[in-house]
Amino acid sequence: MEKSAKTKIIKKHGVNDKDTGSSDVQIAVLTARIKELTEHLKEHPKDHHSRRGLIALVNRRRKLLKYLDRTAHTRYLDIIKRLKLRR
Repeated sequence: MEKSAKTKIIKKHGVNDKDTGSSDVQIAVLTARIKELTEHLKEHPKDHHSRRGLIALVNRRRKLLKYLDRTAHTRYLDIIKRLKLRR
């Protein structure tokens, strides 16, 4: 992922430009990386190392979503809606 793309995601989902640690931003950045890796794997189906990395990213995002659902349910619903994720 390019730095400019990551910066745009941080500006869109963060409280301020330096907010990289909030769950919302982390979930949005992981979602962008997951989309990129998914496209890569469509072209290179035998790239098992990248597939393993993709599974790790999906699991990390799932844990963050679960945490956000527990602690701030309205923010959870908002991020699900903005990123167009399934529950």
